[in-house]
Amino acid sequence: MNAAPNPVDPPTGPQGVPAISAAADRARAELHAEIERVRIGVEEVLAEHGGPPDPEIERELANLREDTRLYVKKRIRRSEKKIARSVDKIELSVDQIDERTRRLETRIDQVESDRAAAEVRIHSDTERMLDGLLAEVRAIADLLTKDS
Repeated sequence: MNAAPNPVDPPTGPQGVPAISAAADRARAELHAEIERVRIGVEEVLAEHGGPPDPEIERELANLREDTRLYVKKRIRRSEKKIARSVDKIELSVDQIDERTRRLETRIDQVESDRAAAEVRIHSDTERMLDGLLAEVRAIADLLTKDS
């Protein structure tokens, strides 16, 4: 037999956390149980026909068991890779959102700074304009008071 792990045992990811969902675990266990049920049924039928089991049939059954185990292992590996790619895409999306958020925050800070500078400029310009108007009104008032 091959030294590969039994596909019914759930593979583990980082920190020993199962790498696949509970539904996948259940499906794998049900598939394994069904395969075992069929294998036992075949062995019972062979036993009913009497005599020792044919070595060629035994070899064929062993090959089928190995092929089934490898097939299940391959499908699980493919599903795990697909899940890993999806997680990578999600992490990439989160990184992109974080970068966009940082750019927006920088832009908001810049707009706030520009707004504060504009307020100071408007206030200063208005104050200069009012000082100029006040000087003109005083000059007019001085002219009017000199003539009288």
